[in-house]
Amino acid sequence: MTTPTTHPEPGSVLEGDVPPSDPRAHLVSPRTRAALRIQQRILTAARAHLTGRGFTELLPPIIGPVTDPGARGAKQVDIDYYGHPYKLMTSAILYKQASLLAFDKIFCIAPNIRLEPLETTSTSRHLAEFHQIDVEVAGATRDEIMDVAEDLVAYVVEDVATTMAAELDTLGRDREALTRILRERFGRHTHTEAAQRLGELGHEQSPDAEIDWQAEALLSRAGDGAFFVTEYPKGSRGFYDRENPDNPGVLQSFDLMAPEGYGELCSGSERESDYRTIVTRIRETGENPAKYGWYLELAREGIPASAGFGIGLERLTRYVAGLDHAWEANAFPKVPGMVSP
Repeated sequence: MTTPTTHPEPGSVLEGDVPPSDPRAHLVSPRTRAALRIQQRILTAARAHLTGRGFTELLPPIIGPVTDPGARGAKQVDIDYYGHPYKLMTSAILYKQASLLAFDKIFCIAPNIRLEPLETTSTSRHLAEFHQIDVEVAGATRDEIMDVAEDLVAYVVEDVATTMAAELDTLGRDREALTRILRERFGRHTHTEAAQRLGELGHEQSPDAEIDWQAEALLSRAGDGAFFVTEYPKGSRGFYDRENPDNPGVLQSFDLMAPEGYGELCSGSERESDYRTIVTRIRETGENPAKYGWYLELAREGIPASAGFGIGLERLTRYVAGLDHAWEANAFPKVPGMVSP
């Protein structure tokens, strides 16, 4: 058995927190090479798993007139597109919903740009430029799409553990700890239950807000395996997350938490598809619906009800490979607030 990696506590500053200023040193490192080979295998396995289950891979846009407004404190990047104000994508969520007009089950490997708050520099999980494995299924419920996410992560973990022994050994990854999540189905806990558990752990968590970054790591470290947190409060997420019709004020949403302190890997939900409800939800967030003109026009004419999720590729690589930091899973990492190539 390999020696387990010690992961930094949330908010800590350890040697190696900051990416090397010399890109050459990072790229020639045996650790980088091993991590990126594992990442390549993750992508290969994810594509094989999803296409084998009838999904169509699409190439996502990287610019558009609007982007995901629910990016948790991150700033968007504006560009001039032939005299029109456009955005770099923080998430392809709106385009995933639109894509279901062509195919019932889609996925994409989507680049994202989010100028994260400077306090995320020390979380070990945030990058300003990152990638997601984005999945969307027409007609799916929240529970059904959670099963899709669980099966995908389990498939990737088993594939890498089976095929990448040399790379995992180079990184000192505890393979027994990694494959432990394959022994049983992932746990499921409501946001209310998670907040109560955090109180027991000595961490105050607002019942009306997203689980904060330190709390994610605490929950992750306290659990024995991977688990979902469901039923986030309305107002804590984007307008596209569907409100539970039987439980007003609660969203049909979820996060997937990795074990061993790695925190959130994946976020998803059932999507709101009713035009009038979408417009109301946009207004409730204080935004002007006119910004979302192309999307709302599609919704007015009818878009499929759906559910979907996005898995952070660098975060998934960090967990599978046993890395201390998400930036180690990127060839040219952009850590929030740090100027780099």
